[in-house]
Amino acid sequence: QAILAQAALRGNRGSASASPASKMVVAPRVAPFLVRRLVGPSAFTAHALVAVGTRAASTSSSSKVVASADEAIADLKDGATICVGGFGLCGIPENLLHAVRRKGVKNLTAVSNNAGVDDAGLGLLLQSKQIKRMISSYVGENKLFEEQYLSGALEVELTPQGTLAERLRAGGAGIPAFFTPTAHGTIIHEGKNVIKYGPGGAKSGEVEIMSEPRESREFNGKGYIMEKAITGDFALVKAWKADERGNLVWKGTARNFNPDCARAGKICIAEVEEIVPVGSLSPEEIHLPGIYVQRVIKGDSYEKRIEKRTVSSGSGEINVDPRRELIARRAAMDLTDGMYVNLGIGLPTLVSNFTKPGIRIELQSENGLLGIGPYPMEADVDPDLINAGKETITMIPGSSTFSSADSFAMIRGGHVDMTILGAMEVAANGDLANWIIPGKMVKGMGGAMDLVSSDSRVLVVMEHTAKGGTHKLKQSCGLPLTGARVVNRCITELGVFDFVTTGPEVPPTLIEIAPDTTLDAVKAATGFEFKVAENLKTMLA
Repeated sequence: QAILAQAALRGNRGSASASPASKMVVAPRVAPFLVRRLVGPSAFTAHALVAVGTRAASTSSSSKVVASADEAIADLKDGATICVGGFGLCGIPENLLHAVRRKGVKNLTAVSNNAGVDDAGLGLLLQSKQIKRMISSYVGENKLFEEQYLSGALEVELTPQGTLAERLRAGGAGIPAFFTPTAHGTIIHEGKNVIKYGPGGAKSGEVEIMSEPRESREFNGKGYIMEKAITGDFALVKAWKADERGNLVWKGTARNFNPDCARAGKICIAEVEEIVPVGSLSPEEIHLPGIYVQRVIKGDSYEKRIEKRTVSSGSGEINVDPRRELIARRAAMDLTDGMYVNLGIGLPTLVSNFTKPGIRIELQSENGLLGIGPYPMEADVDPDLINAGKETITMIPGSSTFSSADSFAMIRGGHVDMTILGAMEVAANGDLANWIIPGKMVKGMGGAMDLVSSDSRVLVVMEHTAKGGTHKLKQSCGLPLTGARVVNRCITELGVFDFVTTGPEVPPTLIEIAPDTTLDAVKAATGFEFKVAENLKTMLA
């Protein structure tokens, strides 16, 4: 009896919140052979063992399932910090966000990659003015988000996407801060980014809150800045399936920021499409253990709106402006067999259409997919499968999906061979600017700062000049930098330039020229002095 009592004490230690019924369940914590020794062979009958097992099953139920979204967020209070999963509108906790709006709590700090669109996702809480501060990487197509920020009505802490994912992951892992190369040498590093404009908004030039400068250090000859972890009072996440103990499974690219947010929340509430009994999920298929999840609800309904429904015609043909096609075809020539490549949104997405025969590359999308396939046929469109540009896509044999934190570990760790992205400005020394026009246009840096600060080769594809013939290739960038001395090569419809990104600054070199232009025309359209390769080639020749 003394040994049984000690075993019971050990079994229940640390369970201060356990119910009286759960504390009574002693026998299952004691090995059967020990019970046999204690009570004797004659007393240890099959009947007794079955009775003990039945009693344990009937008294140890601890389901985390809650009846409704409203009940699940009942203790959410004004001023809380909520970590909200999703990427665009993919994988967002629709039902929980509607419940938050109904509850009417105010002055929330919302931590999420972006804020959906004007009338969906976190955009609903912006509409109702329940959010005081957004901590995000991307404003994107949400006009209301941009308007509230520029008018001084909303605090916005723009954070590189990979840094945001890692801050959440670190918060859930008990790591208070970390050093990253991302954003070193930018206004994020220097503390010169506006978090909140004054009452007159950006037009008045009055700033109410500025970002804080980051501590910096050098490791192995490279600059890094310190970023602090993020934790939230609540995490609101969306998964495909859950069991009654909160083990979660995701589908497609709907995983994205959801696991990272779940880990960072003091109270994690997961809404799912299906709840299954404990034991229905094999351990190998569980993406997030239930230890991180406190409440589970089954969503009443899902709109699963698609931001960019992109489908294939089935013909394999694409219609592209000839200038953009020239740029994309030339960029594709830099891709070699077996490369892992990240393509930015817009023009860069065209590049994979022009790879040479026999060249197989794997495209990495920062929202959590390695192995992007072609656009789907209409019948195969899946709202849970999008790329970083929010376009519907497919997967290829050998594809894999993962969380945002894992995605940027691949990027930051130098496992992606090449990054292809667009630009607003490229400087003679390889500086890149492509994420903000202060006081006028705010798109956010998304994953660009993480991508260009990694050890991957950076290839910029863009039209040579802006509207009106304004220079985009400049002696120095006039806009805030995405990265300092990061561009290795820039391809435009006029030519191909190579940049020196280490050591003393030297002029770029024009190594190829477009077939329908002249050297004088290139010089006139370019805002910096450049060298011309001795063996100047013609693009695509």
